[in-house]
Amino acid sequence: MIPVISVVGKSDSGKTTLLEKLIPELKRRGYRVGTIKHDAHRFEMDKPGKDTYRHFQAGADVVAISAADKMAMIARTDGQEISLDELVRRLPPVDLVLTEGYKAGDKPKIEVHRKALNRPLLCRPEELLAVATDEPLDIDVPCFDLDDITGLADLIEERFLRKTKGFVVNS
Repeated sequence: MIPVISVVGKSDSGKTTLLEKLIPELKRRGYRVGTIKHDAHRFEMDKPGKDTYRHFQAGADVVAISAADKMAMIARTDGQEISLDELVRRLPPVDLVLTEGYKAGDKPKIEVHRKALNRPLLCRPEELLAVATDEPLDIDVPCFDLDDITGLADLIEERFLRKTKGFVVNS
């Protein structure tokens, strides 16, 4: 099974910013990284008037668009959210999946915590792989400065990934 780590935190805590820094560090180390963004609200990826939008509005159950450098797919779910594990199974081959959100999920979590938000942690210590924070916390979980991307990547690599002779072995 592909390792999955969820980056969680309060709104505006810096989850996306942390991922924007962590992804290139893991890529630099030679890993294939997938991400899944959880959205508790309805979202629209396609643009009105575009061909794919028109296909979907016409009732297509699945619409895909493909080019030489990327592809995208939009599928109807009949109001039933697809589980994180099922989404991971549907991804092309990657070594690690990082999610933004899924705070209620059962995957290990990195919680982004900011002093300025003046709120307690969302997760219980047993749910946490680490906390990325801008203040010292009295918690029995590894804590990293928000800018210590190398430290976070080292922890992820040590706990979930191992490179052996050019192949990534999930541990």
